[in-house]
Amino acid sequence: MDVLIYLIPASLFLGCIGLLAFVYTMRSNQYDDPDGNSQRILSDEWDDQPKP
Repeated sequence: MDVLIYLIPASLFLGCIGLLAFVYTMRSNQYDDPDGNSQRILSDEWDDQPKP
């Protein structure tokens, strides 16, 4: 049970690092492309065949 003295603060520390990383990515607008894939799939510009 003495190991919990080390594990609980370590897990809280790592959780805070993950939360801070998530907040950073949200504030730097890394998730702002809600319509991108739906528009790209309909476009003829991005086809699978190479142009001759």
